[in-house]
Amino acid sequence: MERVLFGDNQFFGVNHSSDEKARAQAIRFKDNKAIVQVLDTAIDAGIHTFMCTTHDRIGEICNHIRQHPVKYQDFKIFPCMPYAHKYANAVTELGIMGSLQHFIPGNVFNTFAKGGLALAKKDMVALMEILVDAEMKMFKGIQTPVIWLQNVITDLLLGLGMTDFLVGFHRYVKEKYHAEAGFITMNLPLLLDTLESKGIENPTVCASINKIGFRMSGGKSVYETVIGQKRCKLVAMQVFAAGAIPPKEALEYVCHLEGVTSILFGASSKANIQQSKSLIDSYSNEFINKSFLYKN
Repeated sequence: MERVLFGDNQFFGVNHSSDEKARAQAIRFKDNKAIVQVLDTAIDAGIHTFMCTTHDRIGEICNHIRQHPVKYQDFKIFPCMPYAHKYANAVTELGIMGSLQHFIPGNVFNTFAKGGLALAKKDMVALMEILVDAEMKMFKGIQTPVIWLQNVITDLLLGLGMTDFLVGFHRYVKEKYHAEAGFITMNLPLLLDTLESKGIENPTVCASINKIGFRMSGGKSVYETVIGQKRCKLVAMQVFAAGAIPPKEALEYVCHLEGVTSILFGASSKANIQQSKSLIDSYSNEFINKSFLYKN
């Protein structure tokens, strides 16, 4: 993975610090051209990986990328699934069986329909594989070296003890898509313990990591201990703690954590994108140089 990953929250009206800013962003990015312009700005800044949800509009962005293969030849997308709102809205509008019919191919749905929900519940791993395939259709022809399971599912399964589902996702993504399975979580210590107990060593994980312990279940000190053990390929998200930490202070902290592989951030302006990329590069190089001098 690259050191810097670009996120998509700003495109779909997600702002953890301000509902007003979220609404303004949703209005600004109602046109896909505005999203493409920001992605192009990120590319110009040296960021070539876009980590995003499987929002329906991402499919339209993928169409644009496929239409310009030379321009985006080095561009990669890390899909994060499922996009929970999409399924929640479908259940509200269509009901559970109607939603399954909408997302699952006809012949497969008929098999589930004959057995009703009992059959669906009995083989959740098989249903997961079908839904992964449905979500991945929009990314056909685009580099997707890591496919992520959203934290709303990862952490729910951890809480319910449904670890076979996590193992099944890890296996299926590797076998079907020749990609790395990634797990997004708000509980890094528990997830690592669970995955390792199931034989998944050095997994790819994305977790909240920031200087004030925002959304870090177990606390900052526990996280710092786990991060230092280097038990996973780790992506740090929510590094600014929803705007509670100034950019320089936030990025200096996370860049100096040995064990953090990549840093994920989202931004909508050219200045903020360039500033964040520059700070990450600077603090990362500073940390590497200090480590080299210390070891020698």
